[in-house]
Amino acid sequence: MAITIKKEIKICGNGLMKNKPCEVILKPSEAGVVRYFVKDNEPFIANVDNVIATDHCVVLGNKKSKAMLTEHLTAALAFCHIDSVDIYMNEEEVPILDGSSLKWVEAIKNAGTTESFFSKRKFYTVKEPVYYINGKTSLIILPSDELFMSYAVNYNHSDLRKRFVNYNPKNQYEIIEARTFGFYRDLKKFQMLGFAQGANIDNTLGFMDDGTYSVELRSELEPVKHKMLDLVGDLYLTGINPLNLRCQILAKEAGHAVHVKTAKILKEKIVEI
Repeated sequence: MAITIKKEIKICGNGLMKNKPCEVILKPSEAGVVRYFVKDNEPFIANVDNVIATDHCVVLGNKKSKAMLTEHLTAALAFCHIDSVDIYMNEEEVPILDGSSLKWVEAIKNAGTTESFFSKRKFYTVKEPVYYINGKTSLIILPSDELFMSYAVNYNHSDLRKRFVNYNPKNQYEIIEARTFGFYRDLKKFQMLGFAQGANIDNTLGFMDDGTYSVELRSELEPVKHKMLDLVGDLYLTGINPLNLRCQILAKEAGHAVHVKTAKILKEKIVEI
């Protein structure tokens, strides 16, 4: 039986890319999939086959409509074990909120879900190793007896050279609250090109040239944890919650494009245990 929310959720905020205000309404659904309804256009499913761009964020859609910056919302659905919900949007960009999945997770928990103590959660693994390797970038998924995720980065920032974070249930909250980030020196350039119009100190963690950050970190290595948050949201688009995988997931210097390319391979290799 599909797990959905118990009651409707409404959240408003501005988009990160265009800074347009958007109202998002999540409605309970028994369809067994996550569906987006944008500006009353033809709906589309949150599935890796419907990814139409990964340049600055994940964009889902079809020929008639699209939804930008979906990754933080889909990660929240994964962490809350939601696999069926209808998402209505009056604009084409999901609000950035605080730059993490925290506000979405809080809203879903406040609404409640249909999952109960007696709900039987299904678990999955892969038939054979799944991998994408291109130079310094790699994403490898191996069969295992339990879930293990590790994300490694190597940024031109003194605190983030050759650093990695491993996932475990004890640091799940730190991943959920990890904010999006970027180099502060690049902000004006991106804004001149029409991107990151809504970036500010309330939703984006800036990397400063002196090795510090624009605001205090919520936890150690927060940017690496945000990369793991993105990975969870992107792998959720296989149609299987990555938190229900019994696999080792090893990511190194990857991003949305690599996550999605790997998810397309992974989708065909998943088997129920």
